[in-house]
Amino acid sequence: MRKLTGHAALVATITLTTAGSILAQGSERWKTDFSRRSVPANEIVSGGPSKDGIPAIDHPKFVSVKAAGRWLADPEPVVVVETGRTARAYPLQILIWHEIVNDQIGDKPVTVTFCPLCNTAIAFDRRVGDRILDFGVSGRLRNSDMVMYDRQTETWWQQATGEGIVGELTGTRLTRIGAPLVSWRTFRETWPDGEVLSRETGHDRPYGRNPYTDYDRPSGKPIPGFVSATPDPRLPAMERVVAIAIGAGGVAHSFTGLAKDSVRHDTVNGTSLVIFWAPGTASALDAQSIARGRDVGSTGVFETKLGNRDLHFSPHGPGTFRDRETNSTWSILGRAVAGELAGQQLTPITHGNHFWFAWVAFRPDTRLVQ
Repeated sequence: MRKLTGHAALVATITLTTAGSILAQGSERWKTDFSRRSVPANEIVSGGPSKDGIPAIDHPKFVSVKAAGRWLADPEPVVVVETGRTARAYPLQILIWHEIVNDQIGDKPVTVTFCPLCNTAIAFDRRVGDRILDFGVSGRLRNSDMVMYDRQTETWWQQATGEGIVGELTGTRLTRIGAPLVSWRTFRETWPDGEVLSRETGHDRPYGRNPYTDYDRPSGKPIPGFVSATPDPRLPAMERVVAIAIGAGGVAHSFTGLAKDSVRHDTVNGTSLVIFWAPGTASALDAQSIARGRDVGSTGVFETKLGNRDLHFSPHGPGTFRDRETNSTWSILGRAVAGELAGQQLTPITHGNHFWFAWVAFRPDTRLVQ
């Protein structure tokens, strides 16, 4: 049985809300238009903390790769957002305590999010029409997934899908931004001049410690009461999957299978793609120290077409891949590091490394490749 500590121990005591109690809890005040919603009220549960009880980071500071190397270990997982010439790493050792970072990269306002209960690391463009939204943690969950809210309209948003589900902007979808989850070592070797979210957040948290110890063990299960959907038996609930949605097409590839194959080709909604898996990235939800979490690996998903060529890939040693057309060598981030195509970049496809139960709750029609 997994051992939950801190915030996770608190949320484990909470059960489903009733339709009436969706409106508020405790001394909370909402200006949300609760008459508008796209999901049943009884699917939304309390996560324990109240509105903003988990504080989002609204004015993030960044440090150099060299400075961050003093407190980040090679296998630690980081979310990467690359816009223009800027690459930023958002370590899960910080995100696990805040879940949302409202940021601005160049001229693009972004929100970087992480729901520990679902292992969903997702980034969004936070522009909706002519408005720029700032997001906070509502303290609610649906299918174990964080429900965010924006401070401008106080609409509630489903983190896993980026969809407004309660309030003025119900039915609106945020635009996702590519946010691969890779090891700190991969980031610092790829972007030695990159920027890293600082531990100077204005909050006192034990960064580097995992409050969800043993949560994602293969024999583990989601916290009772937090998942309203019927479990899908095709995979264990806590199995990680590469989750891909292109248009109406959705597919999930299991990490267990990918760890054996390292490379897989697939076609989703007419798009030919390749999935890479590489060892060397720790789970943030395993050991008490995130740096000591077991190796679950990381993934990259890319279009196989590069210019006029359609490339076919195979493994080429731990963490590298080779295309048969030019014999070039590629990294987990889809960059050619040697050979005829050195310096070229495959077109990334936005994807997630979700727990199976979390992905299939929102995409029950998904195709599964084990």
